Amino acid sequence: MTKLKVGIAGYGIVGKRREECIRNHPGVDLVAVCDQSFVKTNYIVNNISHYQDYRDLLNHDIDILLVSLPNEIAPKVTIAGLKKGLHTFCEKPPGKDVHDIESVIEIEKQNPKLKLMYGFNHRYHESVKEALEIVKSGSLGSIINMKGIYGKSKLITFNQPGWRVQRNIAGGGVLLDQGIHMVDLMRLFAGNFKEVHSFVSNNHWKYDVEDNAYGLMRSSNGVVAMIHSSATQWRHRFNLDINLQRGNIVLGGILSGTKSYGSETLTIITADPDNDRGDPKENTIKYNFDPSWADEIKSFINSIIKDKPISSGSSNDALETMKLVYRIYYEDREWREKYLIKNPN
Repeated sequence: MTKLKVGIAGYGIVGKRREECIRNHPGVDLVAVCDQSFVKTNYIVNNISHYQDYRDLLNHDIDILLVSLPNEIAPKVTIAGLKKGLHTFCEKPPGKDVHDIESVIEIEKQNPKLKLMYGFNHRYHESVKEALEIVKSGSLGSIINMKGIYGKSKLITFNQPGWRVQRNIAGGGVLLDQGIHMVDLMRLFAGNFKEVHSFVSNNHWKYDVEDNAYGLMRSSNGVVAMIHSSATQWRHRFNLDINLQRGNIVLGGILSGTKSYGSETLTIITADPDNDRGDPKENTIKYNFDPSWADEIKSFINSIIKDKPISSGSSNDALETMKLVYRIYYEDREWREKYLIKNPN
């Protein structure tokens, strides 16, 4: 089988991590990359062409485009890739706002043979996949409520680029950049939420993007979810507590490149209210390896090779998650009026 040729637009930390996944997949070859940081353009290193401009990358002979660029330009490049006839994978978030992903979907509909996927990487973590299997099995009953916190010590950590705190480029702060993963997981477990209440603030770091967002949400079938996305957590933290009719599932920690969120664990608690006296038995699984990045790319490439729909991380997943993020922004009246947030629905 002829290998599919891949180009990466945006050759920073995430782009290079995706490169590693590409190199380990037998069905594809990385043939070109682009990044504005390159001191020159149109040169070859290790059989890989390097460009400064994404338009030069798109003119290269490639089949697949991976987009790892700032929120402001990511939807523009994704649209250009689709118009060029390329299967396209774009990192989250899909843009600065809901309009961006809607614009991409318009072009996607015009190119139904192409695959478009978004990098909601947490969906592919082993702990999340196993938790989802338990929920779907019904062994612990239906979900009653969820509580999630995803926090870090400040808005820019680990030498991340400064554009992340510039509203005109990023579109939002810690909720859009990091909390979006928790929002997406809550949707993955409970479906869409219809009612939202929120408080959003930037009182500590004083940038024009949020450093804390608090959301209270309820789905059409009564599941209530509470989320706190924070850049004043000090100790990096990831925790999702899912309460069901006959027990709990607790996702604690998440394996990342920085290892700063602690061990990734899944705790399964089986309740017996008549006999356990509020101290039910529990079983904790610890994950020492993170295959999520490779599994995510493998899923995308397999969808292309086998011509199957994107199973998780589709454009509709991205759209509904972005709508919920922007509902959290919108439902805080002061935040809405301060930044002229439009109703995402």
